[in-house]
Amino acid sequence: MKIAVVCANGKAGKLIVKEAMEKGLQVTAVVRGENRSAATDVIQKDLFDLTAGDLAGFDAVVDAFGAWTPDTIEGIAKAVHHLCGLLSGTQTRLLVVGGAGSLYVNPEHTLCVSDGKGFPDAFKPLAAAHAKALDELRTRSDVKWTYISPAGDFQADGARSGRYRLGGEELTLNSKGESVISYADYAVAMVDEVIGGRHIQQRISVVSE
Repeated sequence: MKIAVVCANGKAGKLIVKEAMEKGLQVTAVVRGENRSAATDVIQKDLFDLTAGDLAGFDAVVDAFGAWTPDTIEGIAKAVHHLCGLLSGTQTRLLVVGGAGSLYVNPEHTLCVSDGKGFPDAFKPLAAAHAKALDELRTRSDVKWTYISPAGDFQADGARSGRYRLGGEELTLNSKGESVISYADYAVAMVDEVIGGRHIQQRISVVSE
């Protein structure tokens, strides 16, 4: 299986590349500058300069674009929009590293994590940006997309256990009543979905065991 990981130099991107390569996938890192991932096949190009030709022939493309500052978070939705345009009408699947703020907390799916009183104001713009990206995907019947939300506590330096619990549109807790997952275990879940392709045009979520 041949995949491209866009923004492969990021914390999530690097771990997804590593996990995919360890599982025998042929991985191309898409990076703006010098490649710092484990991939040996590289496209050195800004995400927004990618063309349909650059992504032709891949079985799947992983969007690992990350942004945290007020002047960059708009890129989260713009990245999804751009990649959808490039992959429209093709068989190449698009898998997006998503956010947890848009996960629902009630059965009616009218309230999200980010609507909660305890949700930090500082993270609301980021949650809104991820939600906008998900909204874009929900309109795209022409793209084989999958959006994967992490748990609420997404730990960049957490250990890899190799185990996780799969959830859907609602915030899911683990056996300890926690919503937490490491980037490393999220990478395991992402690569499993890349290989399995069981949730086309769906948002799923993952939490540690």
